Amino acid sequence: MARPTPPGSSGHRGHARGPVRLALQKLLPFVNWNHAYAAWSYTRSALWVMPILALVGALLFTRLMVALDGWISWDLTTLAPEGARALFQTVITLTLSFLIFTFGSLLVAIQIAGGQLTPRIIATTLLRDRVIRYTAGLSVFTMLIAIGALNRTAGSVYELLTFAVACFGTASLASFLFLIDYSARLLRPVRIVELVCDDGMEVIRAMYPETHAGNVEPADGRVDPAVLAAPARTVLHAGRSRVLLTVDLDLLVEEARRHDGIIEVAPQIGDFVAADEPLFLLHGGARDCDDDALREAAALGNERTMEQDPMFAFRILVDVALKALSPAINDPTTAVLALDQIHRLLRLVGKRRLQGEQLTDHDGRLRVVFRTPNWEDFVQVSCSEIRACGANNLQIARRLRAMLENLIRSLPPERHAALRQQLDLLDRTLPGLYPLEEDLALARIPDPQGLGGSTMRCPRT
Repeated sequence: MARPTPPGSSGHRGHARGPVRLALQKLLPFVNWNHAYAAWSYTRSALWVMPILALVGALLFTRLMVALDGWISWDLTTLAPEGARALFQTVITLTLSFLIFTFGSLLVAIQIAGGQLTPRIIATTLLRDRVIRYTAGLSVFTMLIAIGALNRTAGSVYELLTFAVACFGTASLASFLFLIDYSARLLRPVRIVELVCDDGMEVIRAMYPETHAGNVEPADGRVDPAVLAAPARTVLHAGRSRVLLTVDLDLLVEEARRHDGIIEVAPQIGDFVAADEPLFLLHGGARDCDDDALREAAALGNERTMEQDPMFAFRILVDVALKALSPAINDPTTAVLALDQIHRLLRLVGKRRLQGEQLTDHDGRLRVVFRTPNWEDFVQVSCSEIRACGANNLQIARRLRAMLENLIRSLPPERHAALRQQLDLLDRTLPGLYPLEEDLALARIPDPQGLGGSTMRCPRT
């Protein structure tokens, strides 16, 4: 029996009700949950949001500085009108140049990173980076207040506004210099895969909040098939074919409890749902649920996101490794960097209680069936494709073996079967790839560095 969790509490895994979306729904009650979620997810990766906010802030800030200037009785800048106008024109020119360089460099970075690593990092990493967004917003804010100050400077100087323009101009210059260094570091493969891994670890902790208790999870939390006989009714997806991004589990539990039935979410998070395909399977009294209310609980989009999809982080890292192993790129060291982060994610998942697919109400009664990946799924995604494409490379064969052996030593015994299966598949693959005995023996040595680490080190746990 799954752990009872009261509807509306944070105990539901990945309920995806962020404070901003809740505030949006309270201010605009006519906005559906899935629309609010889609809008919030879009704004997180939209570069125009910060400049628009900066525009509004600059208009208000300029008026405030002008209003407060009459209260200032001392000279803050000691600039004549001609000198103040020169300052404003210089700041406008600098910030405009910063913006052109920033967005031009970002476009180049997107092309390079998408081509050499994977296109899936563009929306999940580059466009959501706060430093890039805030730097662009600061430049727009500074340019606009400088324009406003230039427009107001004729026979006299607004000391407070002029001083603010000088300060923000200096801050924009400093942030631009920092951005150049930051962008160069951000585009390194090791930094990209680390950011993806960090985001994936946050999602895993949210989706699986309980640590593994050290014993076998009963039936991996799966629902008895006898409980889910033929559904009483099926709710089909209405609209464009899209990917399921997240589900409002709290709403589904409440709807199922109110009608005394069970709601089964047909696709998994990350599945492509075509028009008129099953979205929800209704059992028992849940057949009386309103279709529109249920569809409101499902947010769909054009591509997968990481908010409620722990497998997507693995998918991105595996794609990075596969791209690096392709003949066009031929960069196995980057693939080893991706395996380092996959190792981190697998170690975290292996120590979590994968609660399966049951969600219950206050009374512990099954209300929602919501399928999530199990341990075998995570291991297969992490290893199978990389082994098939990269086992012919010594770095990959040795790093993959080091990861599997380390996880076997460090994770509970219940996790070992899937890891040993991958280790066995690797052992059976290598002889066909290395005809020379010396190369085969070298490929069978685990090495956390891939190739170059000492073969005599004590195993790590």
